[in-house]
Amino acid sequence: NKHFQNKDFTKELLDKGEYEACQFSQCNFSGLDLSGFSFENSSFSSCDLSNVKVFKAGFQQVAFKDCKILGVHFHTCNPFLLEFNFAECQLDYCSFFNLQIKKTKFEGCRMREASFTQADVSGGSFRDSDLSGVIFDRTLLDKTDFRNAQNFQIDPELNRIKGAFFDLDGLPGLLGKYGIKIG
Repeated sequence: NKHFQNKDFTKELLDKGEYEACQFSQCNFSGLDLSGFSFENSSFSSCDLSNVKVFKAGFQQVAFKDCKILGVHFHTCNPFLLEFNFAECQLDYCSFFNLQIKKTKFEGCRMREASFTQADVSGGSFRDSDLSGVIFDRTLLDKTDFRNAQNFQIDPELNRIKGAFFDLDGLPGLLGKYGIKIG
């Protein structure tokens, strides 16, 4: 139940343990090994979590807002009760491979080259996000919201998208492989 603000955990170490109902604001975690840590009902705001290691780390009801999270392999974290949401974050090169993250929100995020291969993001949201180079391969996207998302490529033959929400502007991202001109 603590509030950590303007901390540089690359210089002063964060004790390994369980963090419940904590707030992290403008903190630097860049390159840290958070393996085995547990975060529950906590929030990260304007933090740098680039290249952190999250092997067996627990994230339960965690919110990330305006954070820089580059190259994080979320697929290695503890899948038990995994629940997080992202708003206005930079998530370039992150991996969500094979994760069950239904109803997860990635709203207003930049997610260049992120991977959702074999993940279940059903009922989630990518509203207002830049999805340049994001990999959707055998991904479950039923009832997922892609309104106002840009630069995505989703093959409806390789991914489940039943009931997903798209803008008319998103049609090229669904039909691009067919070479159809939409004007």
